[in-house]
Formats: sequence, C-alpha cells, structure tokens
Amino acid sequence: MANYDQERLHQVELGRRADMAIDQGLRSYMLSVYNYMAGALALTGLVALFAYNAAVVETPAGLAFSEFGQAIYASPLKWVVMLAPLGFIFFLSFRIQKMSLFAAQSTFWLFAGVMGLSLSSIFLVYTGESITTTFFVTAAAFGSLSLYGYTTKRDLTGMGSFLFMGLIGVIIAMVVNIFLQSSALQFAVSVIGVLVFAGLTAYDTQRIKGMYYEGDSVAAAGKKAVMGALSLYLDFINMFMFLLQFLGSQRS
Repeated sequence: MANYDQERLHQVELGRRADMAIDQGLRSYMLSVYNYMAGALALTGLVALFAYNAAVVETPAGLAFSEFGQAIYASPLKWVVMLAPLGFIFFLSFRIQKMSLFAAQSTFWLFAGVMGLSLSSIFLVYTGESITTTFFVTAAAFGSLSLYGYTTKRDLTGMGSFLFMGLIGVIIAMVVNIFLQSSALQFAVSVIGVLVFAGLTAYDTQRIKGMYYEGDSVAAAGKKAVMGALSLYLDFINMFMFLLQFLGSQRS
C-alpha cells in the first residue's frame, strides 16, 4: 500500500513538472510573438516618420513634395508602395514552411519596413498629435483584448468564421465606397471594422496560443512565432487605421 501511494505521488509530481515545463515554454513562445510584433510596429512607425520627413518639404506656400515624395505619393510607383505589403503577406503565408527561420524573420522585418513606407501617407492627412493619441488608444484596446484572448477559458473558435465573413463584408463595402463616396457608408465601415478587428485580436491570440507545441524544433517554433506576430500586427494596424477615422484630426 505504501509503495502504491509513493508511486501515485511520484506520478503526480512528474505530471506537475511536465505542466510547469509546458507553461514555461508557452510563456516563452508567446513572449517571442509579442516581441516580434512590438519590434515590427516600432520599425513601421520609424520608417513611416522618416519617409514622410524625406518626402515633404515645408515652403512659405505650404507643404510640397520632394523628388522622393513625388515618386512615392504622386507617381505610378505609389501603387507599388501601396500593394507591396499585401504581396509580402501572401508570400509569407504560402512560403514560410519552406523557408529557413532566418529567411522568415528577414522577410517579416522587410515587410514591416515596407508597411511603414506605405503608411507614411497618413501624415499628409492627419496631424501628428492625433496619430499619436490614436496609437495609444489602439495599444490600450489591443492589450486588453489580447489579454482576454490569452486568459479566457471560453473557446473562441466559433468566432472565426463569423469574423471572417465580417472582414469580407468590410472589404467589399470599402471597394464599393470608392465609387459611391458615401460618408454614411464610410462611417458604418469604420465602426464594423473596429469591431471586427477587436474580435480578431482576441480570437487570433487564442489561436496562436493553441499553435504552441512543446515538441516543436527551434525553427518550427520560431516560424510559428513569426506568423503569430504577423497576425497580431495586422489586427493592430487595421484597428488603428479604422480608429484613426474617428479620432484623427485632419490637417487644415
């Protein structure tokens, strides 16, 4: 009987140690996801600010474009700048399993830099103060939603298809409004967009957490972290852009 009890205690202890090891590995994995994301946001912001300062020149008559500004804002090259981040997203999504960890990381950082170049045009429309304010509002909302997604015991899997349908609807409405130029439709799109990406933040955090597997190699875990960071980065950027339409003060 004593031997049986000792064996049970031994099994419980082994189970406890295994759980602790998994928890520690999961924390390390999620920390790497958030570090990638935070680094990408910082790089995007720096590139955006640098590109705007290099592209715009203050004159007595107002703002004017430098040669660099003419190229990225007022020439056919602007379409390349706008669409290049989308190309990186598709490339990473479909090719990451065949890439080395270093190549995946390098592509991710390059994507964040190109996204900064693409987003630099928001400084032409909104004041720097309102952009900064909106960024911190987005950061606070994102942090709360991601924490919920990480800690909740509720299964958010069912939200995925609903949120995806909402995202498709937002994209279609945005394309339609390019032709209609309806302020009411734009307002509705912005509201729904904020709600969709708020939901996706919690959903993606739980999904990324579920991707962790203790037996992954360093390369496999690293690539999972990169893709997880990409998902959360896109949730943050899109929520920020939709909120900016509410909170941003346009330049006079």
